[in-house]
Amino acid sequence: MWAPEAGWFSAEQLRKDLGGRTVRGGAFFAASRTVRGLIDVLATLVLARLLTPADYGLVGLAAAVTGFVTLFKDLGLSTATIQREDLRHAEVSKLFWINVGLGLLLSAITAASAPLLGAFFEEPRLVPIVFALSIGFAFGGASVQHAALLERNLLQGRLAWVEFGSVAGSSLAAVGSAWAGMGPWALVIQSVGLAGLRMVLLWGACGWRPSPPWVRASVSEHLAMGGHLTGFSIVNYLARNLDDVLVGRFVGTEALGLYQQAYRLLMIPLRQLNTPIGSVAKPALSRLVGEPERYRRAYLRILDKILLLTMPLGAFLLVHAGSVLSVVLGEQWRPAENVFRWLGLLMFSQPIGNSTGWLFISQGRTGTMLRWGVVGSGLAIVSFVVGLPWGAEGVALAYASSGVGLRLPLLLWWVGRTGPVRARDILRAVLPHVIGGLLGLLLVWRAELALPDTPVVLRLLVGLTVATVTQVSVVASTRSGREALADWASFRRAFGGTAS
Repeated sequence: MWAPEAGWFSAEQLRKDLGGRTVRGGAFFAASRTVRGLIDVLATLVLARLLTPADYGLVGLAAAVTGFVTLFKDLGLSTATIQREDLRHAEVSKLFWINVGLGLLLSAITAASAPLLGAFFEEPRLVPIVFALSIGFAFGGASVQHAALLERNLLQGRLAWVEFGSVAGSSLAAVGSAWAGMGPWALVIQSVGLAGLRMVLLWGACGWRPSPPWVRASVSEHLAMGGHLTGFSIVNYLARNLDDVLVGRFVGTEALGLYQQAYRLLMIPLRQLNTPIGSVAKPALSRLVGEPERYRRAYLRILDKILLLTMPLGAFLLVHAGSVLSVVLGEQWRPAENVFRWLGLLMFSQPIGNSTGWLFISQGRTGTMLRWGVVGSGLAIVSFVVGLPWGAEGVALAYASSGVGLRLPLLLWWVGRTGPVRARDILRAVLPHVIGGLLGLLLVWRAELALPDTPVVLRLLVGLTVATVTQVSVVASTRSGREALADWASFRRAFGGTAS
């Protein structure tokens, strides 16, 4: 057990075994996230059969708005805690009380706005739902700094158990509520239960306790970084959620339920990758900023591993969108096939775009990140408006295609203007994966045409296998690709050592 001051706040201890901590932490957390993902998929599968698209659409209307308020519960202060080289107990205590006060304030504001939301959407059932969802902000504010300290110290094993326990508990509560006929309230219970369980488990996993609220400490630099990150989160939220508001308001709640559930299913594999990898990439890269060559190599090797998984999955989903929806969610969700297919294009761009956030944050370039957020979100909003006349499918196609063809190239230029990693470095690393993904798409499509009368599950297994083998074969022809493949052996050995 580390001493509180030296253990939780000293960056020197992390440098002694930074590589080992990074690999072990990532290995354990990735394995746990896989289990969590299975629970999430299972809960989604069950709830999709117990609830209706209208139930999802109703809660989706509330979540599209209350989710915006969620952006302020953190104020970016968790990332400031992770990124800062030098940190003291008094500073984190001050940040903790700021987050707690803000969480309570946001809970009160959200509850007070419930009648206005019900009137705007002309849906009185929204009012009690928003009241209930507001409780989650208080829970979230009280757990921000505990999660940040665990992540800063690369204690991903503890974080993994927290995430696993909170998701398992809230999912069981949601399924039980849906089984009891509570309709959309099952989703509300899942959301609030997740926040409450996570708070309790984080306090148990992190031994740090704050000083009283009147502790004196200067946190102006933390607040400046947090302000930039909060600004980015706000504009990014508009890019990720204004489509929900537009579809719900102008197309209808049933169309919104189909659209949201397709997007949510697509995000499950991306979250299972981005969350564990990001949880180790941000603190690890933050400690390597002073060593440009090590920093560049570390980032590109992480990116190689991500794309090795996401590119074949994108090729697979573009061909098998309808079958995946039917098997996972049931035939009642088949109308979302084209929405799911077009959003599947994001598999080719979003993992790369997400990784650039680690570069901005670890290099302390949060002001530049905010300016990109304004530009990128503006382009996304334009795509929503362009696609809206064609309904949910048009919004999905316009958003995803503009992400691949416009927003991602511009983002790579933006992040690569300064710093150890340039746009050409990223493009050189990405090219073999793009070739493998496109070739995999063609071969998966040909395999699907060749197996018209084969059972759907077998066709899905064949398609995923073809896409994966094609990707690995193409990537293995490059030196960086072979290094990425070799890293998986180290990854497995590290996990075995951690688990023992």
